[in-house]
Amino acid sequence: MTTNQNTTPTTKPGLHPIILRLFEKKGWGEKEIKEFLSWDLLELPDLTSMQGMPECTDRILDAIANEEVIGIYGDYDVDGTTSCALFYHFFKMVGLEVLLIQPSRFIEGYGLHASSIDQALSDGISLLITVDCGITNNEAADYAKERGLDLIITDHHKDGRDEMPNALAIVNPNRRDEPEDSPLKPLAGVGVAFAVCWEVKKKLEEIGQECPSLYPLLQFVAIGTICDLAKLTPMNLKLVRHGLKQIPKTEYPGIRAFFSAEERKLPFVPSEKLSFNIGPLINSKGRLDHPEKALNLLISDDSTKAYEFYSHLEVSNKERKYIQAQVFEEAKEVFVKSFDGSDPLIAIVYNEAWHEGVIGIVASKLVETYKVPAIVFTNAEEEGVIKASARAAGDLNIFKYLDQCKDLFIKFGGHKAAAGLSMPIENLGAFKEKMHYLLKEVPAIERTVQFSYDLEVEPHEITPKLLKDLEKLEPYGMGNEKPLFKMKNVRLTNFDVLKDVHVRWTFQALKGPKTAPLKGISFNYIGGFEKLHPQEIFSKQTQGEEITLYFTLGINRFNGNEYIQLMVNKVTIDEI
Repeated sequence: MTTNQNTTPTTKPGLHPIILRLFEKKGWGEKEIKEFLSWDLLELPDLTSMQGMPECTDRILDAIANEEVIGIYGDYDVDGTTSCALFYHFFKMVGLEVLLIQPSRFIEGYGLHASSIDQALSDGISLLITVDCGITNNEAADYAKERGLDLIITDHHKDGRDEMPNALAIVNPNRRDEPEDSPLKPLAGVGVAFAVCWEVKKKLEEIGQECPSLYPLLQFVAIGTICDLAKLTPMNLKLVRHGLKQIPKTEYPGIRAFFSAEERKLPFVPSEKLSFNIGPLINSKGRLDHPEKALNLLISDDSTKAYEFYSHLEVSNKERKYIQAQVFEEAKEVFVKSFDGSDPLIAIVYNEAWHEGVIGIVASKLVETYKVPAIVFTNAEEEGVIKASARAAGDLNIFKYLDQCKDLFIKFGGHKAAAGLSMPIENLGAFKEKMHYLLKEVPAIERTVQFSYDLEVEPHEITPKLLKDLEKLEPYGMGNEKPLFKMKNVRLTNFDVLKDVHVRWTFQALKGPKTAPLKGISFNYIGGFEKLHPQEIFSKQTQGEEITLYFTLGINRFNGNEYIQLMVNKVTIDEI
């Protein structure tokens, strides 16, 4: 991959003291800091060294040479959708039009199915490549072989069946015969797809065929990696940084549609734009009906059509938010009613009417609210079957404990932090009992979200220089969370409650150098679990009690101006 972007920022010189203190707390020396801050793509591990890669790329090269019809089959979430788009644009680069297939969450469900094999064959496809799915679909792989369809599986999920699928090739950094210490394990599905394209490009060039640079495809890698919560190891940090760098000037109409004209003028795209805006929009169609509009957006070569597809996503996302809010309130009620006085080990909730498309988000919100793992069930299409999304809390490996219950399941798959499953409804009671039995033996510190902060800071240390240097730590995400700061010696001077749930804060330093008031915001704060109402905080501080803030830092852009903004996570009151 040719690029002129292989520059590595300097490490310690010139960085804000708070950044240096963050590095020091992590125990990092010069080597670790340099590796973390590096943009050098030449330092990447060999992405093409995965098992199955030779068979995979040889078959793709044959298909290209023979002008066969290649099908790309992807999951309906943001990782699967960006993976499909990445393959589509890659094959377009080499002069081949591919057919794209995505299942419906509500008809076929997750993974590869016999009906999808039939569809591929009826479309004249002779080579089907899965992205972000397939590693547990043994029956579908057998059916493809029986029907004479060549199948390549590219995935990153845990290889959890007794045997791997009988496919022509399987490229998955988490397949059973990959080295335990492989640096490629954290790749998202879109990262695996990129690795396959990289190897195909290399092979094409070896036989004298020109292939354009793959560098622009890193934009899709960035979106899929961040939104799928792949761990941000130095490898993924480099891939995502280079993707983010290109997005403001992107040539892809489908990516450009997510950004306003003002945003496109900015030199820097924060990862939060991907995780809180782009990801939910792409996911929204697959959560409510069929994901094709999101995929059509990402492969669009026309700006007018791209904005049309984008408007569909906006409408879907609003509907998704409304449905999600209803289901979340009901799920909280079910969970609270299950309390028996002891500390809860896990939230396992079920309602036959809950919308299947939002149960994964609701599970995540239950984890966020109650700090325990969560599994949210609803009815499946099949009579007598329920399906669920599971989310881990803290350091818990939810896949490991679900794997010990797999005799109760019809289908099951996922990874350490998240999983999906289906089972007969009559097994729900036994499942709850077994999960409680298993988790009872796990120390609370491992199975719950432990509140912690990164660094205590003083009001005068919050400066534009700090904001600028925090950008050098981007992208933030799994394994590189945005630093959470603690601050004392401040007074709440004013607050406003917005739309009944959000809070806008103004704080003033009590000690130290004189500083301007610190402005803050908390979204969905009022009524939150264990959240003190701002009026209570305001009243108690006048009685001689001291407040402590926990916050991340952001920038509020308004009318062309930029302001430092405290994203307030928590406010506590302590007796002096």
